[in-house]
Amino acid sequence: MVLLGDVLELREAPLAVALGDSEPFFRELGEAVGEARVTLVPGNHDHRLAAPLIDARRLEDESGALGADGSDPAPPNGPLARIAGWLGSAELRLAYPGLWLRPDVYATHGHYLDCHLAVPTLERLAIAVTERVIGWPAAGPRTPDDYEAAVQPLYDLTYSLAQGSRRGQRMLRSGRSAAAWEQLGGSDGRPRVGARIVSGLVVPGAVGALNRAGLGPLTADLSGPSLRRSGLVAMAAVASSLGVDAGHVLFGHTHRSGPWPGDDPSEWELAGGGRLVNTGSWMYEPAFLGRSPSESPYWPGTVVVLEDDEPPRLQQLLGELPFATRSGR
Repeated sequence: MVLLGDVLELREAPLAVALGDSEPFFRELGEAVGEARVTLVPGNHDHRLAAPLIDARRLEDESGALGADGSDPAPPNGPLARIAGWLGSAELRLAYPGLWLRPDVYATHGHYLDCHLAVPTLERLAIAVTERVIGWPAAGPRTPDDYEAAVQPLYDLTYSLAQGSRRGQRMLRSGRSAAAWEQLGGSDGRPRVGARIVSGLVVPGAVGALNRAGLGPLTADLSGPSLRRSGLVAMAAVASSLGVDAGHVLFGHTHRSGPWPGDDPSEWELAGGGRLVNTGSWMYEPAFLGRSPSESPYWPGTVVVLEDDEPPRLQQLLGELPFATRSGR
C-alpha cells in the first residue's frame, strides 16, 4: 500500500490535531493490510513528514544530494512513529520525493509540477517569487534539491503558521482556491455575468502583469481543460527534469484522476514514450465536479492498482455510495 501524499493536513491545523483526526484511518488501515508494507510519500500538505529522510540524506556527505528515489524505515520517534504504532503489524516506510514501484513504474505526489504550472494558482505564484529570489536554474535538468529550494520555503511557512496562529489557519484553508474557482466557473459550470467579466478582462490583465514581472509564463485560461493540460505538461516536465525514464509515472496533487476512457491519450504521454497516470483525490470538491458529479474525474475515491507485469489500472472505490453520503449532506 502506497499513500501518495497529502495524507495529513499540516497546513490548516496544529500537528496534534491533524494526527488525532487521522488516527481512526491509520488504525483501520493497519487492520486491513495486516503485516503488509505501507509506504508514505509526503506531498505539499504534509511535506513536514519528509524531514527525517531529507535530513538523513543531507548528513551523508558534503553534497547532501537528494535523489529522485529515496526510502527509509519510519523513524523511531515523531509523528511517523506514532502512525507506525497505529498501523500495528504493518511495516511503515517513508519515501521522498518518490519511489520506483517496479523497474517501469515511478510514483511521486507530484507537487514539484507547481514549478512548471502555467495556471496562476496562489501556490504557483508564491513558488515563482521564491524562484526569482534564489535564481531558478536555466532550462535543462533539475535535481530534487533544485525543486526543494523552490518549494520548501512556502511549505515551511504554511506549516509554521498552522501550528500557532488561528488567523494563519483560516488564511491557509485549501477551500479558498475551490471557492474562487466556483465563483469564476459557477457551481454548475455556468459562470455568472460578473465572473465572466472578471475572466474576460481582469484575469488576462493580471496575468499579463505577472508575466511581465517575470513570474511566468502563465496563462489566463482558467478553464477545466486548461487546468488538466497545464498539470499534465508540468508533470511531464518534472519527469524529464529528474531524468525519470519510466513506462508509467504515477502522481496525484492536481486531484484530476486519469486517463479515463474518453480522455485524449496524447495528453498523458511522456516524451520518452511512457504515460502519466493520476491517482485522483479523496477530497469532495463540489466546485470541480460539474453537472454529472459521479462521472467526474474529480470524484473522490480513486486508487491505482498495480499488478505484476500489468499496466497501472485506475479503480473507483466509492462509486456505489449514495451521493448524499459522499457529499456530506
